[in-house]
Amino acid sequence: MIRIIPMLCLAAIAATTPALATAQNYPSRPIRLMVPYGAGSIGDITARIVTQKMSENMGQGIVVDNRPSAGLIIASVAAAKAEPDGYTLLHTGNGAALTVSMFKELPYDIVKDYAHLSTLGFFDIVVIAAPDAKFTTLADAITFARNNPNKLDIGSLNIGSTQYLAIELFKNMSGLRAQTIPYKAPAAALAGLRGGEVQLVFESLGAVIGQIRANTVKAVAVASSKRSSLLPAVPTIAESGVTGYHAASWAAFVAPANTPRAIVERLNREINVALASPDVKQRMLDVGVEARGSTPEQARELMVSEIAKWKEVIERAGIPKQ
Repeated sequence: MIRIIPMLCLAAIAATTPALATAQNYPSRPIRLMVPYGAGSIGDITARIVTQKMSENMGQGIVVDNRPSAGLIIASVAAAKAEPDGYTLLHTGNGAALTVSMFKELPYDIVKDYAHLSTLGFFDIVVIAAPDAKFTTLADAITFARNNPNKLDIGSLNIGSTQYLAIELFKNMSGLRAQTIPYKAPAAALAGLRGGEVQLVFESLGAVIGQIRANTVKAVAVASSKRSSLLPAVPTIAESGVTGYHAASWAAFVAPANTPRAIVERLNREINVALASPDVKQRMLDVGVEARGSTPEQARELMVSEIAKWKEVIERAGIPKQ
């Protein structure tokens, strides 16, 4: 027995040596980031801002590979099947949490098939009205809707989008009876707002910050749990009368499951160092994103909690699975 223990120890050391050696040399070649969104989208822009700084700090290139598809399937499957060596990463976030309950079946499991690395940032959702709207605040709109059931029309992006579901959550928590009107693009929703088809629109702040600054629309509330640093005078939905309300888009990076812990920790450090950079913070803020990193465990816990949260909203809204 005395001889067996050293042999077991040697075997354990031998088993971990390759992983340690790999981590020490990492990265020795370019890293590929799979992005399940189109080039030029807010998610894509955010990913490029962060990976540019990571690349500078790590001394190795990070290539962004855009592979948009329904259900985020193409990029997500490619990343899940990649070698777990830290050279293939996936940009993910709340879109993946929603997709779990929007599809009957997915060829990937966003929780189990990946090693969660860190969050990147949170995208505020803002509630806007036309400049000449009779509602000066969201509280006014809520009062109108309570007194006039089904007379308040609220615009958003297509059914199943974060904006659409943020409205459903708003109606659930406020008890309001209002109509949700989906549009195919932000420009169409804004046209509907200006044309009087809808009285309010829920949209990502980054998509409409220019219009807000130009006073072609007015912001009446933000959906996050605290006020946006870009709109400090605009109250939250919770402050406007819907206690406990919170909804936001967010982004994160993950790697294939079984990526060595040492590489996961290295990537987590690099992501958080990049996010702490003043120029990265400002560039992200310019597109309406608050840079905010996390531990790997916190990133995973956020994904799990968001899946549960939006599953309930989707089921209550009666949205059929694809």
